[in-house]
Amino acid sequence: MLDFRVDTFLAVCRCMSFTRAADALHITQPAVSQHIRALEAQYGARFFSFEGKKLALTDAGRLFLRTATTMRHDAQHLRDALGSLSGGGRRLVFGATLTIGEYIMPAPLARLLAAEPDVRLRMIVANTAELLRELDRGDIDFAIVEGFFEKSEYDSLPYLTERYVAVCAPDYRFRQPVHTLEDLLGERLLTREPGSGTREILERRLREHNLTVRDFRAVTEIGSLNAIKALVRMGQGVAFLYEPTVRAELESGALREIALSGFPVLHDFTFLWRKNSVFAQAYREIFGLLRAAADSKREEA
Repeated sequence: MLDFRVDTFLAVCRCMSFTRAADALHITQPAVSQHIRALEAQYGARFFSFEGKKLALTDAGRLFLRTATTMRHDAQHLRDALGSLSGGGRRLVFGATLTIGEYIMPAPLARLLAAEPDVRLRMIVANTAELLRELDRGDIDFAIVEGFFEKSEYDSLPYLTERYVAVCAPDYRFRQPVHTLEDLLGERLLTREPGSGTREILERRLREHNLTVRDFRAVTEIGSLNAIKALVRMGQGVAFLYEPTVRAELESGALREIALSGFPVLHDFTFLWRKNSVFAQAYREIFGLLRAAADSKREEA
């Protein structure tokens, strides 16, 4: 099981303060220091240093953090797996970003539930940044995200590749002829919040043109994809969204795709878990189940 001193180390890393870590763990600061010194002695390396008065991780500390985070995640997964042995079907807790959770996962989950009626399933929908934090804490087993992530921290498999498109209302009147991304800067941009994969891919594309979202005439941030689509349908601005989220509207004519140079963009949705997890094979098997269902859904479409 996970050494309690590793929990102390992780708390210090979260707070970057021995005092705040002690408060979070409800122990004394000397106890925190003792736990850290014991770990450093055990592994023969210094994990923290001070840059002036500021606490910082050493190279050894950063390596230990990556490993300890996976250890904690695996310990939580092990507890869940052991608990499922006496409680019926297996337990799956995973995360998905909003686009994936609402528009991609229903069909794969329906097939999984039909194949495993006793499975205890929980899907958490949040933006990429929050899901990575939950994965690191061990609150979820794996995640399927549309945003970018640190590849040194996670093992991953490409789940799907989707088109990322610009859309507007059918009768939307632009302030000028539109051919490039720059031509849209005079419009109102309707977008998700910072940290979402849908927003992040746009920000990266804009940076390639030395632009940011602040270069649009106006920016409206909304956490709901349905609300964004509704406002776009009502002619209140333009949006950049993954095609699955607007496929029905494009087919019905409620929205139209804006033809832009350099668009659409193809982007991977990624299935990921903590790097070097001892449960990697189990996650690969789950990936296979969900991917097969997604492929079947596409063939039917």
